[in-house]
Amino acid sequence: MARRSRLFSLSALTRAYQRNLKALVRAARPARPARRKALAPPLAVAPLAAAAPARRPARRPGGPARGEWVAGVAPGPAGARRYHLYTPPGMGLKAGEKLPLLVMLHGCGQTGRDLAAASRMNRLAARERFLVLYPEQERVANAHGCWNWFEGRNGKAEAEAATLLAAVDKVARRHPVDLSRVAVAGLSAGGSMAVLMAALYPQRFCAVAMHSGVPPGAAESAATAIAAMHGRRAGRLPEPPAGALPPLLVVHGDADGVVSVRNALATAQLWAGALGARPGAQRTLQRGQRHAMRVTEFKARGRTVVALREVAGLAHAWSGGAANLPYSDPAGPDASALIWAFAARQFARKI
Repeated sequence: MARRSRLFSLSALTRAYQRNLKALVRAARPARPARRKALAPPLAVAPLAAAAPARRPARRPGGPARGEWVAGVAPGPAGARRYHLYTPPGMGLKAGEKLPLLVMLHGCGQTGRDLAAASRMNRLAARERFLVLYPEQERVANAHGCWNWFEGRNGKAEAEAATLLAAVDKVARRHPVDLSRVAVAGLSAGGSMAVLMAALYPQRFCAVAMHSGVPPGAAESAATAIAAMHGRRAGRLPEPPAGALPPLLVVHGDADGVVSVRNALATAQLWAGALGARPGAQRTLQRGQRHAMRVTEFKARGRTVVALREVAGLAHAWSGGAANLPYSDPAGPDASALIWAFAARQFARKI
């Protein structure tokens, strides 16, 4: 059983940002350990949630996967952002050959290194031969390390999305990246920023995956972010659209006490509506002792363009992640495998 945080009722949700922040920091307290492998306290999705965990000494992320972990800095409209790029070992590229790129956006209180370790995406990249980019939010831009997905009114959300895209372009200039095969995924605040990026720049991404996030356009400021997290605000897409949206995978736990699972269906329906897709019958999948997963696929012209995965009993954590790490539930199903399989199907259409 996963460890869950106790969330106390909040008063005056429309107070100024700083007062809301203090209230939510007090509200996010770790729960008692469960008998089985316990999860760390839930991850905050907005700058209005739990305080960041204590820093750990830097170490090579992603378990036993070999390869290179390359640091860099990319300038953009929101200022410079650091990043790390994982490149698989022994790429053995032919002349002119380039590899797919998966952009992974961390949540609040996390770093790219933390997300790499919890998701173990680098091990998958080493086996399947793709690159993984982990941008880093700067604490001067957000005190809790959250991507500012909610700051639409002042333009900060769009500026950060453009800066993250600038990081993709910089990496592509220096490494063998196939810009026709790029996908973006993220957890919590990172998932919210991932769908915003895909909505703003749909022509740049083959696929997008949102894990425990919020629909694009559901908040315009810090004052509206809490209601969005609780699933009480509708999302909206940019107007006019810059092109057809890329296929979307949504993963969310139905025991999430930080970001309501209502956001998962809302995002899927918003995306499907823009693509003219209709939902199929919901079915339940379960492997062994892993959490069961309710699956709904939205299809347009016979093709799945939105896939919704609601995980029973999953709190605010990476599904199927490494054991004994914050924001990671090893009981699965494996979100990293789901994301790569979904993205790979879209990449195959570009070959």
